[in-house]
Amino acid sequence: MKFLERERQTLEQYIPHLDKALAEVPLHVLESKESPGIGLFRDSAGPGLLVPTEFGGSGANAVDAVRVQRALGARSPSLAVATTMHHFSMASIVSLGDDSTGFEWLLLEAVARDHRLVSSAFAEGKPGQPILSPGMQATPVEDGYLVSGRKKPCSLSRSMDLITAGIAVDGDDGKPVMAVAVIPTETPGVRIEPFWNSWALAGAESEEVVIEDAFVHRDLVIETSVGFGHQLDKLTLYSFLWFELLITASYVGAVSALAERVFEKGRAPKSDQVQLLCEVEGAALQLEGLAREHEAAEHDNEAFARLLIGRFAIQDALARAASSCIELLGGVAFVSSPDVALLLASSHALALHPPNRTGSIDSFTDYINGGRINVT
Repeated sequence: MKFLERERQTLEQYIPHLDKALAEVPLHVLESKESPGIGLFRDSAGPGLLVPTEFGGSGANAVDAVRVQRALGARSPSLAVATTMHHFSMASIVSLGDDSTGFEWLLLEAVARDHRLVSSAFAEGKPGQPILSPGMQATPVEDGYLVSGRKKPCSLSRSMDLITAGIAVDGDDGKPVMAVAVIPTETPGVRIEPFWNSWALAGAESEEVVIEDAFVHRDLVIETSVGFGHQLDKLTLYSFLWFELLITASYVGAVSALAERVFEKGRAPKSDQVQLLCEVEGAALQLEGLAREHEAAEHDNEAFARLLIGRFAIQDALARAASSCIELLGGVAFVSSPDVALLLASSHALALHPPNRTGSIDSFTDYINGGRINVT
């Protein structure tokens, strides 16, 4: 089986014809602000990848979802990053199923049936706050809430149909609990402002979303019994594990695209090609192992710790592999096309996604000594 063939077969299985359509578009176009990638994804079965089959989705398991994201990342890192945010939103909605009020299932059906795109406006690790702390302020009013806040960057900002935002509402005991507000983008008070000025990953549509006193009806608010703190509960942990798996897979894909160019060129010494293969495939296999743990429903703090250790190890392996690819491809490949520079810049961006390794040092030290991982 050729390099990336398994991943592309999995992508074809779940999202027919998308890989072929993406392959026909030059990489520098897919990675630009005018990219057709998100539109191609919307017109496919992609939005329903993680939606359970009983609601019209594909119901992909974690291993297959990781393979799909790797294949997407190898065609367009921007598209893989952007769609990770959509899938993260879907995983968050699915994780609320045990406390279902019925609305979330209607939302999942709409995503799968009508190809709706959902962005994530969760806090995602602002300094000093839990990763999934409420990212927006919510003021109770008659029949709902007035929601305000900003999210930057917010991927899918120009193509999203709905925004999921974490808000705090009063629980039965009067203490604040997490709720998920689902905000249609046509809601008065929602606007998009320019934010992303880098040419790297420009196709992810990562602009600033501004929400000012947007009215959200109670029927569009999914309440939970989850409080707030630095320790993730099982519901938010489940969602965050999905995020880490899929965002890491996206960057494994980006580096795989560089490695594929090395293998296709075939001029590098065989020993260097084998070393590169082991580095990239080793990272992919490690990620699939973590996906299998996730699939086995090990959604506890220990699983979270192992996933973060694996993510940072993969991050380091990808950095080594990307640098090796540049050296093996040579200067002519770098200067004769924007593709190599685009992929190189994108491949290092995994370090920019939460959690921040430097900010996690104290927590990891506690873990080494038998404590729990706490993430801010």
